[in-house]
Amino acid sequence: MPMHAADIEKMIKEALPDAKVDIRDLAGDGDHYSAVVVSEAFRGISRVKQHQMVYEALKGRMGGVLHALALQTSAPD
Repeated sequence: MPMHAADIEKMIKEALPDAKVDIRDLAGDGDHYSAVVVSEAFRGISRVKQHQMVYEALKGRMGGVLHALALQTSAPD
């Protein structure tokens, strides 16, 4: 069962309440998304750690219910 973009956004915002999140369905199938996530929580930490934080927010759904998520993460300017 695919995930809806709104569900992905909600889970990310639950873990990173200040995050600005933009989700796009890349293939129209509910399995392949891109996400741009901007959060102050990312300031001063590596891109790898930023991505890990987003994956943790998805509570194990990456690679299962959610097949692919192309991530761009950053702290606000």
